[in-house]
Amino acid sequence: MTELYQPSRRKFLKFAGGAAVAAAGVNAHAADEEVKGDAKDDAKNTVMTDDGTDLHFISKGTGTPLIMIPGWSQTAAMYKYQIDALSDKYRCIAIDMRGHGDSEKPAHGYRMQRLAADLRAFIYYEDLADVAVMGHSMGCSVIWAYWDMFGSDRISKIVLIDQAPTVTSQPGWTDEQKAEAGAIFDPATLYKIAADLSGPDGVKTTEGFFAPEGIFFTKEFPEDQRKWALEQNLKFPRKHAAELLVNHCTQDWRDVIPRIDKPTLVVTGKASFFPLKSQEWIAKQIKGSKLEVFDAEEGGSHFMFLENPEKFNQIVGEFLG
Repeated sequence: MTELYQPSRRKFLKFAGGAAVAAAGVNAHAADEEVKGDAKDDAKNTVMTDDGTDLHFISKGTGTPLIMIPGWSQTAAMYKYQIDALSDKYRCIAIDMRGHGDSEKPAHGYRMQRLAADLRAFIYYEDLADVAVMGHSMGCSVIWAYWDMFGSDRISKIVLIDQAPTVTSQPGWTDEQKAEAGAIFDPATLYKIAADLSGPDGVKTTEGFFAPEGIFFTKEFPEDQRKWALEQNLKFPRKHAAELLVNHCTQDWRDVIPRIDKPTLVVTGKASFFPLKSQEWIAKQIKGSKLEVFDAEEGGSHFMFLENPEKFNQIVGEFLG
């Protein structure tokens, strides 16, 4: 096994098991269903993209739109506490990206640029303006891909939740370079995890991420919520999850992040597997941005918005204004 440069990377390995889209090309239709999870919304909708893929989204509230983009293999329902708490002031929209959650699961399109194009198509179909976008983990990469392809089009504010500028290191990088970039994998490690996910032990590999001693949450996170999050994660077929993980983790956004010129909030936790230096780097690159760091004792994991929603929602609400 490849020796990794910091404990969080070793921990990750242990529990891992070793183009623009035209807005005119989307259609929407509503389905009268109850939203799964604890979030209660006033509508459960789908939008059809230009390539015929139905994307499910949760929408609740009125006012300034706040689009919530989940992380890799996560779902819109995982923003349940934010949807309930913030929809009194904002129109909260949480999207299941293609293949994820209750969205359709096509055999194609599992790359960051396609997900960014899907996001833009959604914004245009809904005719949204002055949109605040909030991404968790890979959701940040969707935002960065959007910015790279479309600039600030219709975006007013950005919330970035715990994502590294680049997840996979390059040969010859020093430990300092890896920490600043947030690289927790080397190429061999990334492809090993992807192979495990897409193979016969894909579910078992995923379960390791959500174990009490796993990488996603602090040990204090309730077991029933852990199991619920795992169920949400497994809605994304493991083969496609592996494909998207490789595409996501081989991106390098360090030339995009400094070009962001909209008000930005960066949120991370001291118990996250991403190095704190990587989040500090992001905050330094975006002029006027604000960095919020959750301590481990206050649920400061990769999913601090699930572990400590009260503090998280207060911080985001104050930022959005």
